[in-house]
Amino acid sequence: MLTYFLPNEHVKSVFDIQPATLKNRGIKGIITDLDNTLVAWDVKDATPEVIQWFKLMKDHDIKVTIISNNNQERVEVFSEPLGTPFVFSARKPLSKAFKTVANEMGLKKEEVVVIGDQLLTDVLGGNLADLYTILVVPIVQTDGKITKFNRKIERRILNYFRRKGKISWEE
Repeated sequence: MLTYFLPNEHVKSVFDIQPATLKNRGIKGIITDLDNTLVAWDVKDATPEVIQWFKLMKDHDIKVTIISNNNQERVEVFSEPLGTPFVFSARKPLSKAFKTVANEMGLKKEEVVVIGDQLLTDVLGGNLADLYTILVVPIVQTDGKITKFNRKIERRILNYFRRKGKISWEE
């Protein structure tokens, strides 16, 4: 059961994820979280670096969709200027939104990665949907109330994985 919380990969930032590496793996689509994955949870708009990263993916024909548990206004205000599809109130970690987005992209599950900063929503949801998962370090160390609670549980799970030799990175 705990293996559902284990990401396939860990990187410091979405900016460490390059299209050439994805293409070499046969990846054609990205499902990404928004808050603390692309920008800090309290930042309204995409940064120039995020805009450039989305452009880079588009230039390499990699589809990107944002899925978030946040409300419509938050996700729409961020996503629309990027010209990227989005799902709000996604109910992560339930796998339905992940599977729906992969189908809407017209891609097989082997061609899609999930990127996010939380084990309990992004990684668990992506793994339940049988997709490749990449955990990123949260952009900021502050969180909303629910996420603060989730982080405590995540630390326990990550410590367990470290003790068992399943992960080697440090936060």
